[in-house]
Amino acid sequence: MRQVVIYPGEDGYWIAECPSLPGCISQAVTKQQLIINIKEAIDGYILALEEDGLPIPEEHFEALLLAV
Repeated sequence: MRQVVIYPGEDGYWIAECPSLPGCISQAVTKQQLIINIKEAIDGYILALEEDGLPIPEEHFEALLLAV
C-alpha cells in the first residue's frame, strides 16, 4: 500500500502524487481514472527500481493535512 495525495490542478485535471516515491505523479480528468493511473504509475515505478536493483522506499504514512 502507498499513500497518495490527490488534488485539483490548475488546468481542470486531477493530480495524484505518491510522496514515498519521489517523482511518481499522475493526472486525469476524473478521480476514478486518476486512481487507475496512479496505481499504474506506482507499479511501474517499483518495477523499474526492481529491474535496476535499487532499493524500494518504505511507506511511512506520515502525511498531515492542515487547513490554515
